[in-house]
Amino acid sequence: MAELATVARPYAEALFRVAQTGNTAAWSELVSELTQVGSHADVQAFARNPNVSAQQIVDAVASLVKAPVTPEAQNFLRMLAENGRIELLPEIGTQFAALKNAAEGAADALIESAFPLSAEQTAQLVRTLEQKFGRKLNPSVAVEPSLIGGVRVVVGDEVLDTSVKAKLQQMEIALTA
Repeated sequence: MAELATVARPYAEALFRVAQTGNTAAWSELVSELTQVGSHADVQAFARNPNVSAQQIVDAVASLVKAPVTPEAQNFLRMLAENGRIELLPEIGTQFAALKNAAEGAADALIESAFPLSAEQTAQLVRTLEQKFGRKLNPSVAVEPSLIGGVRVVVGDEVLDTSVKAKLQQMEIALTA
């Protein structure tokens, strides 16, 4: 939704600037957890309840994350709660991750495989993909049995599909054309 992205952008940029002055990795972990908590329907309903104070919202959200909530993070959450913007947490998290990746020259990569990959196979595949895409990749691996064999990799808006399913679809198109 474009509106949420537009409203969330200044919050994400401000949060990223604060993270750069400290431990970016710790902030990244905290923002990731806040994204998960903020995307939960019960948390959003609680935050929209007019009988709940901003401090109660901050306390509830802070109690749901495992990462340490710094005073800066508490202030950030309080600002969101006071302005009725807790529902922006998932979008803020997405934009924060994009800013972090851009600063590091990295990108998130979704690797779908027909079968589970070992740590060694994943590491080798990531090394090869980093050479192909020309940047550091932050991989997340998922098993997708419908691929039949091979892998499908999504990096940003680029897709590399070497799965058996994709090859069968290409053959079908060639034979029916």
